[in-house]
Amino acid sequence: MLKNVAALLLDEVHPFELGVLCEVFGLDRSDEGLPVHDFAVVSAEGPVLRTHAGFTISTPHGLDRLEEADLVAVPAGSHFMDREYPEEVLDALRRAVDRGARVLSVCSGAYVLGAAGLLDGRRCTTHWRHSAELARRFPRAVVEPDVLYVDEGPVITSAGTAAGIDACLHLVRQAHGPDVANAIARRMVVPPHRDGGQAQYIKRPLPRTACDTVGGTLVWMERHLDQDMTVEQLAAQAHMSPRTFARRFQQETGTTPYRWLLRQRVLLAQHLLETSDETMDGIAGRTGFGNAAALRHQFVKSLGTTPNSYRRTFRGPMSVPEAA
Repeated sequence: MLKNVAALLLDEVHPFELGVLCEVFGLDRSDEGLPVHDFAVVSAEGPVLRTHAGFTISTPHGLDRLEEADLVAVPAGSHFMDREYPEEVLDALRRAVDRGARVLSVCSGAYVLGAAGLLDGRRCTTHWRHSAELARRFPRAVVEPDVLYVDEGPVITSAGTAAGIDACLHLVRQAHGPDVANAIARRMVVPPHRDGGQAQYIKRPLPRTACDTVGGTLVWMERHLDQDMTVEQLAAQAHMSPRTFARRFQQETGTTPYRWLLRQRVLLAQHLLETSDETMDGIAGRTGFGNAAALRHQFVKSLGTTPNSYRRTFRGPMSVPEAA
């Protein structure tokens, strides 16, 4: 059941993430035959709250309003990774889960749920920039940094900013069915479901080794990504035995030659998809994957989305059709 929704706000809340909750759950669309939620904005820290954008929000609702909510949603806020939270806020979240309500976090709102102990033993996510810190601060949480959202029983966590839309539409789809979720998505002019996860949005520049032993070989590998390579060939390029080369490579880059090469090939494919009109077979040849099928397989495995979907996301609709 999803009829009563409360957005729980703390000081320096982010307006966009709050706006997502208001748009999905707080807008009356009964003229289109869509369900109406009893929606309220709840302040956890006084009647007037600051936003990180410089304006304030006032609301008459305090924490007692959470007691009747089917869903308590916590949007992101500034410094959520560093601050402490009022114990009465954490108690209210625990009570909500104990009585059968669901709780949702958007972006750094996951830190509030973590402080309440609601991420312990559960899979969860947050913005990719904050996922390592979330895992460090809450070691009993199972953080998945590459996904858009995680539905783990009564606790739903979403990644950065727009991923909150994905999580909200997921909840609507569960409660009211796909037709309702699709209708809301159309009103919002967003896809009802996005392919892939956060991995496709993470900028991963080429890591440079601080040592010089394999540095020249890394440069050579970068320049010959379209060629087949074996550890034996690379070791000869570095004037080492294969065993010594593999050990030095792991020590200096933190990964194996195969994984390093695969990552650079995917990075080059991303660049070509964003900046060129080459066919998938052409990109596969330039990146050493050989053919479009192999490119697609490794791309999905690494980024959770297809090359053509990635191109549509970062180039827009005027993209080249994907080869077979």
